Amino acid sequence: MSRQAKAVVCRELNAPVTVETVRIDSPGPGEVMLKLAACGVCHSDLSATNGTIALPPPIVLGHEAAGEVIEVGEGVRTLAVGDHVVSSFIYMCGQCRFCAGGRPVLCVEQGKALLTPPAGQPRVHDAAGRPLNIFSGCGVMAEYATLSVDNLVKIDASIPLDRAALVGCAVTTGVGAVFNTARVNPGSSVLVLGCGGVGLNVVQGAVIAGAEKIIALDTSAEKLAMARQFGATHTVLTVPGEDPVKAIKKLTAGGPDYAFECVGHPALAEVAYRVIARGGKAVVVGVARASDAMQLKPMSLVFEEKSLQGSYFGSCVPRIDFPKMLALYMAGKLKLDELITRRYKIDEAPQAFADMQAGRNARGVIVF
Repeated sequence: MSRQAKAVVCRELNAPVTVETVRIDSPGPGEVMLKLAACGVCHSDLSATNGTIALPPPIVLGHEAAGEVIEVGEGVRTLAVGDHVVSSFIYMCGQCRFCAGGRPVLCVEQGKALLTPPAGQPRVHDAAGRPLNIFSGCGVMAEYATLSVDNLVKIDASIPLDRAALVGCAVTTGVGAVFNTARVNPGSSVLVLGCGGVGLNVVQGAVIAGAEKIIALDTSAEKLAMARQFGATHTVLTVPGEDPVKAIKKLTAGGPDYAFECVGHPALAEVAYRVIARGGKAVVVGVARASDAMQLKPMSLVFEEKSLQGSYFGSCVPRIDFPKMLALYMAGKLKLDELITRRYKIDEAPQAFADMQAGRNARGVIVF
């Protein structure tokens, strides 16, 4: 049956989000309905409100969440009522060559579940009965949500759901970039450019991977303090427009082995590539605008054997990596409790977005 729910909606670009009462429709074939417990407030949600990520409003936000299955649609065999799940903002068809090859983040069918579940039928309507889009097939910044079973990963019911929600984006994006994309070697040196939610997880991923020197760079002293809490061995405070390459090269005796750009700024991506040592790897994790461009010298690719690589969602396989991240948390090796700076009620969503934009939180979480 359909349910009334509060949801966080972007009605127009570059305007504050609104909290509205919407109707969540019952699941169709291959879909389930969730009762959400918690949803992280992610910079990608902010990017949807300002046009950096081109998902047209009106749209229900949210993609980093955890909750309980309360209704299943026809044909669903892998989930049952009562299961605890984490949302995945990548739709995993399981059939294309990328899914079959273990790279579901590159699934060619993702376009089917950008604004609705893959069947294309809107499952959310506003108070006037008009359909609403949902963020990357999720729309989980709401009390209830209906989405494809292929956007969900079952987890152990003993794990606190507000902590579990974080592996739905920030944790897996950051730690996965270290483990899966860069494959950081023990004893190596790592530079992290930008210490927001994703950058902090790159830091702690580098700690788990055994990096010997972990340098955090940011324009905020508060964020650098958090980076030290998560395991950074060195911090570099910069000002916008400053070129930190010389200082970083001096600190690392020629440049770090790995550099992770975690902001989505082309100038920082250029710094990441320029600063790495010979044979080093620069990994771009942050999402830039579609119109942004960067410059590099191709000669260095050859004579210095440098690498420049992108990392989407930590190059993860959600059904493998989500449980792996949560097992590291349960073993005391991954910091999730410390990531949550503040918990918000859904009516406080506009404040949560303002706090995120101001850089006040490692991660804000809306708890239902």
